[in-house]
Amino acid sequence: MQTVIDIKTKLARNKSLYHEKYGAKAFGIFGSYSRGDQVNSSDIDILVEFDKPIGLAFIDLAEDLEKLLDAKVDLVSKRAIKPRMLKSIEQDIIYV
Repeated sequence: MQTVIDIKTKLARNKSLYHEKYGAKAFGIFGSYSRGDQVNSSDIDILVEFDKPIGLAFIDLAEDLEKLLDAKVDLVSKRAIKPRMLKSIEQDIIYV
């Protein structure tokens, strides 16, 4: 099972590619991986911030991240999340 450091490293190495391809300017890992209580079946929760609307390419980014991380990814757009939920996420988020 990979660690949050492994995930952060992989995202950091590919950050410029995802920015160029999708306009993704920031990633944050939250949920079980950021808290350190993940199990083998845990998905990876990632908050992403874009510098432009990407429409259906959001699905392509999620698929690219699943291939990169070899795990199920729950991708959440910072722009689309409700403020109360964002406040909760920001308590344990690890930015890349």
